[in-house]
Amino acid sequence: MKTDSIFYRFFQELPSIFFELIDNSPQTAETYQFSSVEIKQTAFRIDGVFLPTQVQNPIYFVEVQFQPDTEIYYRLFSELFLYIRQYKPQNPWRSVVIYPTRNVDIGDRSHHAELLDSPRVQLIYLDELGETASLSLGIATIRLIIENEDTAISTARELIDRTRQEINTETKQQQLLDLIETILVYKFPSMNREEIESMFSLSDLKQTKVYQEAKQEGIQEGRQEGIQEGVRQEKLRLIALLLKLGLTGEQIAQELNLQLEEVQQELNKQSTNQD
Repeated sequence: MKTDSIFYRFFQELPSIFFELIDNSPQTAETYQFSSVEIKQTAFRIDGVFLPTQVQNPIYFVEVQFQPDTEIYYRLFSELFLYIRQYKPQNPWRSVVIYPTRNVDIGDRSHHAELLDSPRVQLIYLDELGETASLSLGIATIRLIIENEDTAISTARELIDRTRQEINTETKQQQLLDLIETILVYKFPSMNREEIESMFSLSDLKQTKVYQEAKQEGIQEGRQEGIQEGVRQEKLRLIALLLKLGLTGEQIAQELNLQLEEVQQELNKQSTNQD
């Protein structure tokens, strides 16, 4: 599951969730713009940056780390300080690293202990945030990413119900429903149409990206004959969605366990159909 893409989509569409996650007011998001930044003349690109519109507010550098990496802190602080050297911002800086669990945090701290212990750096472990029912809707939706597969479906249904009950703004409600759906698609790539329909009401389902893309591509909603063929067709259907999330053809092939030639053929086919 390409978790960093999901998180950065969260922060792009609903930046208030990030500020809830670090115990700030959700309204703080109104004074920030989420972006990615290039560091010139290096191989570095920082994908998650909250840039403030007011000088007194800090810049937030966000790192999503779901795989063990002993060198994460070397990379994180190298990128951060190169950015500061090149852009010389007047704003102070903060860094937030998001892990699924504390066990994944295996980075070498020998040269960064003082920084990691300072108020400038915040490490977040999603499994330590608390039970889903006790969390705000936004943070609970983020926590769905690490939910056990045995309980993810029931948790998703609860989040869908909460979205309908707690969110009055139609646009924000639809954004959350789309994000819940996206997480389910990543966690269960072989989930069929009937299973998705069982969680979304018909009116909600017709607005989701999966339904709209299926309609545009003329995909039949009936089950595919044979389990293997059904899984393969589901993966092919996801190619356009992953492309929209910013993945390259090579990354899509790796994520869906497909040959690169299959991905390229499907992308060409979809491009031809759109023309």
